Amino acid sequence: MNHRVLILTAGFGEGHNAAARALAAACDAAAGPGTALVADIFALASPRLNAVVRRSYLGLINRAPRAWSAAYAWIDRSTILPGGLWMLARETRLLDRLIARERPAVICSTYPVYAFMLERLAANGRVLSPHFNIVTDSISINSLWWRAPCAGWFLPNEDSADVLRRAGIDDARLHVRGFPVTDFFSAHAGEFSPPALADAGAVPRVLYIINSGTRGAAETARRLLTATDWEITCAVGRDEPLRRQLLPLAAARRRPATILGWTDQIPRLLMTHHAVVSKAGGATTQESIAARCPMIVNQIVPGQEEGNYELLRRHGAGTLAETPDAVVAALHRAFAEEGRIWRAWRAALAPLARPDAARGIAAHVLAPSLPAGSAVSAETCQLIVDIPSPAPATTGAPRAPVVA
Repeated sequence: MNHRVLILTAGFGEGHNAAARALAAACDAAAGPGTALVADIFALASPRLNAVVRRSYLGLINRAPRAWSAAYAWIDRSTILPGGLWMLARETRLLDRLIARERPAVICSTYPVYAFMLERLAANGRVLSPHFNIVTDSISINSLWWRAPCAGWFLPNEDSADVLRRAGIDDARLHVRGFPVTDFFSAHAGEFSPPALADAGAVPRVLYIINSGTRGAAETARRLLTATDWEITCAVGRDEPLRRQLLPLAAARRRPATILGWTDQIPRLLMTHHAVVSKAGGATTQESIAARCPMIVNQIVPGQEEGNYELLRRHGAGTLAETPDAVVAALHRAFAEEGRIWRAWRAALAPLARPDAARGIAAHVLAPSLPAGSAVSAETCQLIVDIPSPAPATTGAPRAPVVA
């Protein structure tokens, strides 16, 4: 079977895979199961090396953020790096074979390096399909996203589109459709919502999402559980020792508290809680926006995550609190006076929220080949190329073995 849409992703940051999965689901829902194929060429070409590089990347951004900030800035301005992508010869050959086998009508990528590989293949007559970049960062967008040509760029918001406009990209090729999130947000928009804080007896609900490398996670969780002004849900991911450490605190608490391990219920939790405390990861920030769940950002990875928080700050839709004390104080301020500040944050998220972004992007890239009258429905996607397990803050779908 040939797949009409090839979606290229990479496991360097949660946003790339989350966007790829959501877009694949929307394409399959629009044009039938199997329409989209998701591929992580780096994982397929060199599984062991890719795993080592991913661990090194995560270690660098979590343990040496200043070093990563310098590296990110160098990548952004380097004139050497694009030419040095000849080192990805193995990955480029694999991508060439995949395109020759699948003959996709369109190629989308949620990771910027693919554009350089596709540019080289196109120069040799190996790629005839249009290629679109699905930009997963906001505002602090690395220039790698636009230094190689493509048919168009899909941007999560106007603030990010302005960055590419200032870089000289033709406005006709910029499409502000939002960040592709799971269709759970649009499908259940009227079904889930937190209780109104002005109602008698209403208690704020706080969601704390702990990602790998989150600084001060145990102390922040302890402070949130010790406070009695809100209900609390802590999603600790795969940190089982931390989960066991927090369970007694939750059991002794007067107000309800839930301690979760890895979960695929983050969209529902975001839609039913008043605020989320988390680092400013790409997928987490965008899913919070889609749910209109104001965010207390307690950590920012220099570089790509700076723009995610800047988006919230610029629109008055959340705040930064980088210590456990600051997190608790920010929540108290937000919920005071029947949630006056919280209501302002939630209202500010409304213009940014695009829960149906994946549908819009799918409709655009499929438009030349969709039958008349076709519409995007809500079906589950079938991902037949393996993607590394998502971070705890993202949702996933069952994945079958690699086919290469």
